[in-house]
This record gives sequence, C-alpha cells and structure tokens, in this order.
Amino acid sequence: MTTDLFLAAAGVEARALEGAVPPACLRGVDPAPIAARDGADTLLMLPTWTPRRPAAHLLPSFAPLTDAPLAFRFEVSALADGEWSAWAASATIGAAEFAPLPSATPPLTCDVDVFRAAPAVDAVRLRVRVRAAASARWIVALSTADAAAPDLRLAEGAAARLEVPALSQMEADATLGARLCSPTSVAMVLGYWGRAAAPAALAAEMFHPALDIYGVWPAAVRAAGARGVAGYLLRFPDWRAARWCLERGIPIIASVRYAAGELGGAAVAATSGHLLVLVGLEGDTVLVNDPAAPTAASVPRRYRADELGNAWLARGGIGYVLFDLARL
Repeated sequence: MTTDLFLAAAGVEARALEGAVPPACLRGVDPAPIAARDGADTLLMLPTWTPRRPAAHLLPSFAPLTDAPLAFRFEVSALADGEWSAWAASATIGAAEFAPLPSATPPLTCDVDVFRAAPAVDAVRLRVRVRAAASARWIVALSTADAAAPDLRLAEGAAARLEVPALSQMEADATLGARLCSPTSVAMVLGYWGRAAAPAALAAEMFHPALDIYGVWPAAVRAAGARGVAGYLLRFPDWRAARWCLERGIPIIASVRYAAGELGGAAVAATSGHLLVLVGLEGDTVLVNDPAAPTAASVPRRYRADELGNAWLARGGIGYVLFDLARL
C-alpha cells in the first residue's frame, strides 16, 4: 500500500508539522489558501493534490487550534478518467445545518467521514466548509491510499515505550462506558501531552446526535485541537510508519476490528469497531493501552504484532495522530 499525507496549515510552522508525520507518507505542507465566503460559511479551498498512485481511500481531517464553537464538513471532488466529479460531502461535525449537496456519484462515495473512490482517482480537490468565527491557527490533512494490501511485516528497530496514562472506558461512565472507546483513548493521549481531560467531558463534545455515535474520527481530532493538541488522521500502510511515530514519542490511537480468537488476550473477545492506544513496541509485541479493559490497572496490554496487524493494518489501518507542537 502507498499512503500519502497532504497538509495545509495556518499559523503553524511547516517544520513542526514535518516532525510529526512519517516521512514515507508526508507529501509536504502547503501554506493556508485564501478563505472564500459562501453565505454564512467560510470555505477553506485546498490546492489540487495528486497522490503518487491512484487513490481508492480518502480520509480528511481538520484541526482548528481553538476552543471557540464551530462546525464543519468536508467536501471532495476527484479526477478520474480525465473528468472531475461532482462535490461529495461528509457528515457535519458540530452544531450547524449546511445546505445539502447532491448525493455522491461515482467515482466517490462517503461513509460518514471516509471517502472511497471506484475507480481509483488521479487527483483530489478538498474544501472544508466552516461555520465559525475566524480562527488564526488550523491544520487540514488529507490521507490518500491506493487499494493495495498493507505490509504486515514488523519493522525492525529499538524497543520503544511511552508513558501514556491508563484509563478504562468502563470506569468512565456506568451507563455509556461500553461506547466510549474513542473519547477514552483521546483522554489518555491528551493526558500524555499534559492536557488532562475527563473521558465523559470529551464524549459530550464528540457525540454525533444524528448518528448516535461517539466515534466519528474527525470529531476526535477537533476535540484535541480545542485543547491545543494538533492532529491528523492517517491510513497507516505498515508497521514502519507506526514505529516512526512511537520512536519519536507520538502515541497512535488505532481503529481495530477482529473476530473471536483473532487477538489473544484482548480486553473484549470480538469487536466490529474499537479504538485503542499504541504506546510501544518490544520485539514482536505491541504495547497497548486498551480502554475496554474493566479497570485502569488492566488497561496496559501486550498484543502480538502479527495479530494486531491483522486487526488494524489489514482492516483499514486508521490512526489518530495527536501531538503537542511545542514538544516536537
């Protein structure tokens, strides 16, 4: 698999962002484009981005580094067979009702926050529709990947272990605990960066009422940005990219799926979608903070890299990468 990460930023130094992205994925940091007004909305119009290989998976994220109220959605157009598609929209993050776009048409489809292209596309245009007061600091990212299989071989390297605080989603809320893996994982990483936040408070911010879920990925990046922690979403192509982050002190919140018996020692026997925090690598073992554990003391886990690779990399490889710009 070839994964590209395109970035654009306002009020953030490109060098700082370059230190937070695996070099094999980074395609550069563009300066902030001129924002256009569209009625009550601001449109951040990103440049045309061209992946190294035709892209089948498109994953945008937006990190406004402000706690001011705002709402946004992503709108994507893609180039396939020499023609640009109509714009397709993601779900809206935040309290706003944007004018609807026509239903997505080939080659693009969108499932909440992930765009897929069939056939694969040669170039992408991304715009972010924002309803908010002006913000001086923000980061837009687009992760693109082709349809090839990821490399599941564990990259060699020194052992790495990050001291990420352990939190259990089951202890976070007696009623909703089983649904709070994403807010609890974000809380652990924010605590690591010195921005302690209660999982329940994050859950209230990240909840998407129309979808009745707490795990909309761009909402997690937005919640971190409101606390001054930057971030992006990345479709990880291999363990090498993950090791690069961990060796530089950056934990990864990984989205996993597995059936019963596929992940030895797992906090839950099977899941159709779960978030956990990668905190280190030792030999052929991945060190994990799994929020599904019943208590904080049982959150730290050791999973076999081959099994976790099948549960994570082979089933999307999506990761939240949240980092403190001042500490990189």
